[in-house]
Amino acid sequence: MSEVNIQRVQSFLKNLQDRICQGLSECDGSGRFIEDEWLREEGGGGRSRVLKNGTVIEQGGVNYSHVFGEKMPASATAHRPELQGRNFQACGVSLVIHPYNPYVPTSHANVRFFLAEKEHAEPVWWFGGGFDLTPFYVFEEDAKHWHQVAKAACDPYGEEVYKKFKHWCDEYFYLKHRDETRGLGGLFFDDLNEWGFERSFQFMQDIGNAYLEAYIPIVNRRKNTPFSERERDFQLYRRGRYVEFNLVYDRGTLFGLQTGGRTESILMSMPPLARWEYNYSPEPNSDEANLASYLVPREWL
Repeated sequence: MSEVNIQRVQSFLKNLQDRICQGLSECDGSGRFIEDEWLREEGGGGRSRVLKNGTVIEQGGVNYSHVFGEKMPASATAHRPELQGRNFQACGVSLVIHPYNPYVPTSHANVRFFLAEKEHAEPVWWFGGGFDLTPFYVFEEDAKHWHQVAKAACDPYGEEVYKKFKHWCDEYFYLKHRDETRGLGGLFFDDLNEWGFERSFQFMQDIGNAYLEAYIPIVNRRKNTPFSERERDFQLYRRGRYVEFNLVYDRGTLFGLQTGGRTESILMSMPPLARWEYNYSPEPNSDEANLASYLVPREWL
């Protein structure tokens, strides 16, 4: 087995953050990411980059973090009890983009690495990550493109990989209390180590590198679509679902808060504006009503 090298992972992640910020800034046209470096008292830190009030992006964040400590948080040991008593390091890039135009979907991506060590014991490590798409108005060509890029990134690792991680994404980004998926899915993987360090690391890189290829063409197709207050109101209503998922179910949010991470960076994923409406019901046969038919797992390819 090849040797675990967290410094190589960190170097890739920092470069990935740079490239994604550059690509999104160029797509937006006027917005620029502002960097905010931070330190964590218990160990580690990061650099948060946020773009606000751009031409296309109402608010988006692309964060890099590397944190470490003497004890794994409950969110990590809940499904991996063998990690109790180990110190840990965790590094990753996480991003959420909330566009202004309701016809441009929200997107999320994350790639990460965990290393847990204990004296006189083999290190425990794994990679995780993925990306998913959350539109308010669905265009099937966009969904197919998103999943085609996801599948192309997975195919060199085996024909079953896309199907497995696509299914995992559908299951993970699911709001049980609403009985609906968060969006149109994509990829989600975690605890990846069975391929060995080099192959697992390369897969994580390929997934991170695929994000811009998957998202930018969709943004460019939809960013100039005219919209009215009706579409904007529906967008803000549906953003409420995004908030619900992140605060109730998202393991990354729980991990960040339980490890004493920087709250502003952890909650960067929240939209700048959202709304809730009691017992909302869209007009029958409207585009708004049509969204519900897509919020179930389906095969796009």
